[in-house]
Amino acid sequence: MLVAAAVCPCPPLLVPEVAAGAAPELDAARAACDEAVAAMIAARPELIVVVGEGARTGFHASGARGSFRPFGVDTDVTLGTPADASRAPESDAVLPPSLTVGAWLLARAGWTGAVRGYEVTPGRSWPVNGEDGTHIAGYADRVGLLVMGDGTACRSVKAPGYLDERAEGVDAGIAAALRDLDAEGRLADLDAGLARDLKISGRDPWQILLGAWDKEPGSARLLYEDAPYGVGYFVASWT
Repeated sequence: MLVAAAVCPCPPLLVPEVAAGAAPELDAARAACDEAVAAMIAARPELIVVVGEGARTGFHASGARGSFRPFGVDTDVTLGTPADASRAPESDAVLPPSLTVGAWLLARAGWTGAVRGYEVTPGRSWPVNGEDGTHIAGYADRVGLLVMGDGTACRSVKAPGYLDERAEGVDAGIAAALRDLDAEGRLADLDAGLARDLKISGRDPWQILLGAWDKEPGSARLLYEDAPYGVGYFVASWT
């Protein structure tokens, strides 16, 4: 069953080496991610599953590798500890950027337990994502989810998706959902077409979280909410 989740944004700029001189601009987001991941680890999960958007749908085993080389930095990461990573991975697939950032956050937190990655293609239906979450929550008696995804990328004229007047309201709804364990079903109802238009990368991972949570009682904290570079970033802790 799911015992805790950390919801984090997934821009490679979270990694100080990638951000270089701009690294201080995301110091607050980075600190919030550290706090959320620490709270998830404190719940003593037997397995952590990192969930993020990518080009295919499927699992990555411990030992899967990701890299920040495409972003100009000679830095690689491994999903799992060196000892865990010595086992042959289930596939030769490389981690997508979302899971690469997630693997970096876990390594930064010093996690040495069992870990897997789940890469999901965008635009799937809520029932499919919810069923995936239910299955993932059953992989161990105590499961932690590290859920990687960004909000809209249309909050300003300099944003990757330029300015869209709908973006601010959509991000406000996402923040409220993460703050209240999605009590009103905002994330489950988030339309795939709207998410595509506003370049939201977190929709499917967040819906997988909802399926895993399955309306269990708990507590939620929204640790960070901002839109640097015109992109909505959120950090939340569910326990």
